[in-house]
Parts: sequence; C-alpha cells; structure tokens
Amino acid sequence: MLATTKLTARVKAGGCAAKLSPKILDQVLPRVPRLRNENVLVGFDTSDDAGVYRLSEALALVQTVDFFTPMVDDPFTFGAIAAANALSDVYAMGGRPATSLSVLCWPGDRDLEDLEAVLRGGAAKMEEAGCVILGGHSVRDDEIKFGFSVTGTIDPSRIWTNQGAQPGDTLYFTKRIGTGVISTALKQGIARETDLDSAISQMLTLNKAAAEALSGTVIHACTDVTGFGLIGHAREIAMASRVTLEIEADAIPLLPGALDYAAAGAQPGGLKNNREFAESCVQYTRDLDEALGALLFDPQTSGGLLIATAEPVPFAPAIGRVIERAEKPIRIL
Repeated sequence: MLATTKLTARVKAGGCAAKLSPKILDQVLPRVPRLRNENVLVGFDTSDDAGVYRLSEALALVQTVDFFTPMVDDPFTFGAIAAANALSDVYAMGGRPATSLSVLCWPGDRDLEDLEAVLRGGAAKMEEAGCVILGGHSVRDDEIKFGFSVTGTIDPSRIWTNQGAQPGDTLYFTKRIGTGVISTALKQGIARETDLDSAISQMLTLNKAAAEALSGTVIHACTDVTGFGLIGHAREIAMASRVTLEIEADAIPLLPGALDYAAAGAQPGGLKNNREFAESCVQYTRDLDEALGALLFDPQTSGGLLIATAEPVPFAPAIGRVIERAEKPIRIL
C-alpha cells in the first residue's frame, strides 16, 4: 500500500459509496423541468442506469457518471474499482463504452504518489474496457472522491432498460452480494483478509464479459445492482415494468463473510437508508434471518447485473421470477 495513512481514514460516517437517498430524489426529480426531445430514448424518468440519446436510426449514445469515496485502502485498487463501477452502467444498458472523463476530489495535503496510483488504477481498468480517457475535472476537497463520466455507443433497437420485465421471466444475477458490509468491516478492523480479497476481486471484475455473453439473448429488463442494494434496484424494475418481482432469498449468491459481518453489525449507513426507503415495498412470505434480511439492502460497489428474461442464462444463478403485479412490487420467498 502506498498510502502513509489509509485511504478509508478520511471517509465520513455513512458508508464509502452511499448514494443520496432515493426518498429525496423521488421528491425532487419530478419537479425538475424536462427539455423534451424526440432523440432522448432513455432519460431519468424511470431511474435507469444511464441516459440514451439517438444520433441516427442505427446509432445512439449512452451516458452515465459515477464517483465515490474509497472503500479499500490501496490507491491503485480504489482507482480501478471506481472505473469498473462507472463502466458498469453502460454495460447494464447493453452499450459499449467508448470515452470517459475522470471526476476527482483530492485533499491538498495528500501524498501525490497516492494520487498517481489512483489515476493509474482508473486508467488501467479503462484500458481493459477499451474505453479512452479524454480528460477530466478535479477540485480540492478534504475527502477523497474519484470516478468517471462514461460515454458509450448502443444500437437504438437493442437498449436494455428497467421497463420491460414480463410475467413469466426468470430473474438472474451475475455477481454476489456483500461488498457494502465487507467494506464496513474493513473500516471496523474485523474483515478477514481472504473475505476482503474476494470482495475486491469481484469489484474489480468488469460486467463486460457478462454483457457480451448476453448479446444474443432477448433481455426484457436489466440493471446493475449498486448503491441502492438488490431490493432498491429490483424495485426500480418492478415499478417501471408494473410487475412484481419474486426473489428467493436463499438463492441470492453472497460473498464469503458477508453474513458474518452483517450479523456483527458491520452495516453501512447506505444499507440503513436503503432499508428505510424500500422495505415498505417488500412483502415477506416467511421470517428471514436478520443478517440475510439486511444484506438484501446492502449497497454494492461495481455490482452484478440483475436480468429479467424468458431465455436461459447459463452463466448466472436464477434468484427469482417476474409475476403479474401483486400487492407489493417485491415478494421475498
């Protein structure tokens, strides 16, 4: 580790990648004026992962931005995870990343070797994705924050959104849950090295291979599970598609140690915010272990793709199904 003090030491209480509460966004976004444009194929109305703007009948741009505070202590690794997380939104829409701009907040008294390592980590992951960094913007800030705005290309006739899930679809999930509680366990000094290594390896894994493997599949709805947790992002699909998602709690793949850390109280502020907002949308059909119930709301970093399709997805476990709209948008089995 290059840092003389841990990167996570400057992270404020509430979690490393906690997003602004969806409760706040739901109150404010409807009042934001919209510039109507027939070429806007996907905007922010349905809480999709990225926006899509049509350039021609055969080509559209897909655009997103994501940045956050450190969830690991190694600067290079943090930079690479931040890049993988930002790229994920483009893959979740079915697009191909093309260019990016970095977003950086950095303390004026921080070691420049750490800064260089963060930037190199981000650049390495962008190179792996075949995405060119064109530049960026930086400001001085007491708290480190880093990420990217990413622009990709997409076929306007093959956009994956939150809106198309259909009764009879199977739900597949391509990664494991638990990065939020494991990152919190790291800050609390209770994370086992092997568990942390597993979480880091997953956060560093691009969703590129999964998206490419799905290119020949008819996807009815897709999102990447990130800061709002599994339930928060499943809720977005259910609400936009006007269906109910049945999720089998015991089928959800978990990172090693995640249950232990959740049971030990290593629950980030983002998890609690997600639960406070989204649990009212959930119908439980049985009593759940408290730690497993908490993990349903755990904010993820560079999380997996949640997919609704009628076709088999052999490389990902099935975690539920889509049914006609029931009493609540989410049912936990």
